Amino acid sequence: MMTLYSRATDARCHRVRLVLAEKALATRIVETDPAHPPEDLIDLNPYQSVPTLVDRDLVVYDAGIVSEYIDERFPHPSLASTDPGTRAHARLVLRRIEQEWYAVADALEPGSGADRREKERARKLLTESLLASEPLFRMRAWFLSDQFSLLDSAVAPILWRLPRWDIDTTAIAAAAPAIEKYAIKVFARASFTRSLSAAEQAMRSGTVGAQATSMRRPA
Repeated sequence: MMTLYSRATDARCHRVRLVLAEKALATRIVETDPAHPPEDLIDLNPYQSVPTLVDRDLVVYDAGIVSEYIDERFPHPSLASTDPGTRAHARLVLRRIEQEWYAVADALEPGSGADRREKERARKLLTESLLASEPLFRMRAWFLSDQFSLLDSAVAPILWRLPRWDIDTTAIAAAAPAIEKYAIKVFARASFTRSLSAAEQAMRSGTVGAQATSMRRPA
C-alpha cells in the first residue's frame, strides 16, 4: 500500500487525493503538520512538503508530479490523453492553474501571514482569473476534455474552497454560469466525495456528493 503524507485542509493535497480516489486506490494517509513534520518525512523529502507520496522505495513530491506519477503507474482509468500535443497543452494549462489560482490562494489560507490588504488583493486576482476562464468551462464536457482528467483534479479543489476563502461565489455563479454548472457536476462525482477529508467536508456544511447543488456558500 502506498503512503501519502497529506494535510486535511490543503488544496494541493486534495488534488492528489482526488486522483487516488478516481483510481480507487487504497492508500495510507498520514496527516502532517508542516510546522512539525514527522521524522520519517524529514528523511524522505528534503523540503518536508506535502503532498509526498511513498510507493515502495520511491518517494515523489509536488502535487503535479505526484498526480502524473499515479496516473502513469495505475493507467486505468487514464486521466491524460495519449496524444503528446494534447498532453503538453494540458501541462501548460496546469502550470497556469498553479500560478494564477493556487499560488494566489495561498495568501487566503488561515495562518498564511497575509494581512487584510494582501488577502483582498488575492481575492480580487483569483476572482478575476476565474471569471476570465469561464469560456474554457463551456468548451468540453469536462475542463478542456471530454473525460475527467488531471486538469479536473486540479480545478475542483479550488472551486470547493471558494467559500472558505470568502470569495463571492454567488457573484461568480451569476457572471459565469458555466463554472457553476461545472461545479455542480464535479462535486457530485463519487470520487470527489471519497477524496474529501472530514475537515474539507466541514468547509461546506455537508453539501457533498448528491447533496451538492452549487459552488456557492451553503445557506
